[in-house]
Amino acid sequence: MRLPFVPPLAPMLSAASDALPEGLGWLFEPKWDGFRTLVFRDGGEILLQSRDGKPMNRYFPELIDPLLAALPARCVLDGEIVIVGGTGLDFEALLLRIHPAESRVKLLAGQMPASFVAWDLLALGDDDLRESPLEARRVRLEELLAGSRAPVHLSPATHDRALAQDWFQRFEGAGLDGVMAKRLDGPYRPGARTMLKIKHRRTADCVVAGFRWHKNGQGTLVGSLLLGLYDDAGTLHHVGVAAAFTTVARRQLVDELEPLRHNALEGHPWRAWADARAEWEARGQRLPGASSRWNAGKDLSWEPLQPVRVCEVGYDHMQGDRFRHAAQFVRWRPDKPPTECRYDQLEVTPAYEILRVFGSQREPAGGTKPSQGS
Repeated sequence: MRLPFVPPLAPMLSAASDALPEGLGWLFEPKWDGFRTLVFRDGGEILLQSRDGKPMNRYFPELIDPLLAALPARCVLDGEIVIVGGTGLDFEALLLRIHPAESRVKLLAGQMPASFVAWDLLALGDDDLRESPLEARRVRLEELLAGSRAPVHLSPATHDRALAQDWFQRFEGAGLDGVMAKRLDGPYRPGARTMLKIKHRRTADCVVAGFRWHKNGQGTLVGSLLLGLYDDAGTLHHVGVAAAFTTVARRQLVDELEPLRHNALEGHPWRAWADARAEWEARGQRLPGASSRWNAGKDLSWEPLQPVRVCEVGYDHMQGDRFRHAAQFVRWRPDKPPTECRYDQLEVTPAYEILRVFGSQREPAGGTKPSQGS
């Protein structure tokens, strides 16, 4: 490609923060829950590059023509590929796109087409803009996308901390999982954690109904705890895992959980899962938990536990009826019965109309109102 720099390029990264930064000189944007993507265009050629430097054109073919129509002949943009579902962003629909069969990808692209949300401009023509301050890059990006139409969008952005705090609350119901903060005078630093991400943090009490062995310690180290919540009908649903234990804690958990493994499948609410696994193993079929399609080397088999212990975990937000990311173990709750670990304890954020996020009204980057894509 005839660009000021060529792919692959490591994207600029972020560090976690507990709160929005104070003071002047910050630009705030919604934190989009999608696939981080760098877009390189040179004439009729478009390259969609993932965060880890891999091409993604084959997984999102429906974006190529709209990007050719929306972007100038030679440029590099940073942003996110997202899919909008009925109530907001649908990350699970994105995961389904990473499929080896072209026919499957094409079918899904027609059923739930993806969108690209741009938030930074890194090159335009012969100009390498990475050393330019973000404030100047944002102005040029807004000019570039002034006439853009779906599925190519400009991310909202604001200098107003109060508005960003409001976004932090309202946008979550649309599937956005926080707010990004960036220095207006900052250059683009590939691979450096110069942005701040502020995400929701909450706790929930969950039933521990199983565990998985650590990949480097089968039989000696616990990898993760399988978490469950009861619905109104009394059914225990698998909602995610708690992980990120120290090596010492993983060894201690082996002994601590051992009594709960005795006759654990007898009357276990997830016994059908275990029975199906055994049956499919006998048939030589792929198991729903044996190896991950997103990570071929990852073993997702599990060990059942009597569902009698409760732990408190920290989580950021829900994706449907499951934790979006791995939860963080906080403490055991011996004072709480498992039957009280229900969905109705979770904080519910009403869905913020996603079309407002993809609205057509724009304000200048220097204003106090958000700039929005069409």
